[in-house]
Amino acid sequence: MTDEPEDLTPEAPEAIEDTGERGERIAKYLARAGIASRRDAEKLIAEGVVKLNGKPVDGPATFVKPGDRVSVSGKTVATAERTRLFRHHKPDGVVTTHKDPQGRPTVFERLPPAIGRVVSIGRLDLTSEGLLLLTNDGALARKLELPSNGWLRRYRVRVFGHVDERAFAALSRGVTIEGVAYGPIECGLDSRQGGIAWLTVSLKEGKNREIRRVMAHLGLQVTRLIRTAYGPFQLGTLPKGAVEEVHPKVMREQLGIGEAPAKRRRREEVAAEAAAAAAPPADPSAEPAAPVSKRPPRPGNIPRARNAEPRRHVRAPTRRRTPPRA
Repeated sequence: MTDEPEDLTPEAPEAIEDTGERGERIAKYLARAGIASRRDAEKLIAEGVVKLNGKPVDGPATFVKPGDRVSVSGKTVATAERTRLFRHHKPDGVVTTHKDPQGRPTVFERLPPAIGRVVSIGRLDLTSEGLLLLTNDGALARKLELPSNGWLRRYRVRVFGHVDERAFAALSRGVTIEGVAYGPIECGLDSRQGGIAWLTVSLKEGKNREIRRVMAHLGLQVTRLIRTAYGPFQLGTLPKGAVEEVHPKVMREQLGIGEAPAKRRRREEVAAEAAAAAAPPADPSAEPAAPVSKRPPRPGNIPRARNAEPRRHVRAPTRRRTPPRA
């Protein structure tokens, strides 16, 4: 199983989300706009075909702010879209790469064109299948790949050989194989029939082909490997080969990405109030506008429903007058 790259180095400075007044790095901006990958975008910058506000960009350490105009080879680049996240049920027989030197089919060749350019969060090797997260934000992908997030990756694994559950218990303390140290692995036996067994394997690190190497170390041959969960995201009943976008509300709750509608409306109201305060004073000779009443309508002015009973006018009782005595 190939989950993450073999060497998980600390996050590079360009992979950290750009915030503040500097804006967004231009390579990331071009990648999110679907022009090219971040690496290819840096090549375009080196070729001198990328311009910012009409001036050639001289290096990747250039930031794009709201309102800036970016062009590539004379064509204006559309504003980068919002961060999007997709669940994909990767089938076996395809590789998780954009270009394969051996000419094998890739995951990205089979995706619907409507989702645009995306990158994978982690990897699954040629014969592995199951949940693969995709995003149009490379910084988010790198962030979610790091073991420091503590996200659990869960797999269903079919193995052939003699299963020793005591050896599984030892994996929870980690294991070193051929000089490579693997972190704690939770492994449980689901079912067994003859020499075939199904296991549930959970880990947080996910080094290159980790599960296959650990199972081989225990004398077991992996014949099928399915990723069923990556952090809070589940494979569920997603059909094989299908892709489904994660709802923005779920992204806000699980990843803290995006802004809730109520907060956005409040921010817009504050901006409108600030703009009104900064507006020039009104002409003193002009007639003042009539104040807008905020008093709710009186009950007598509220329209009646069509099926309401007609109003009944009750006459006040009259005082009976007694005749005068003779």
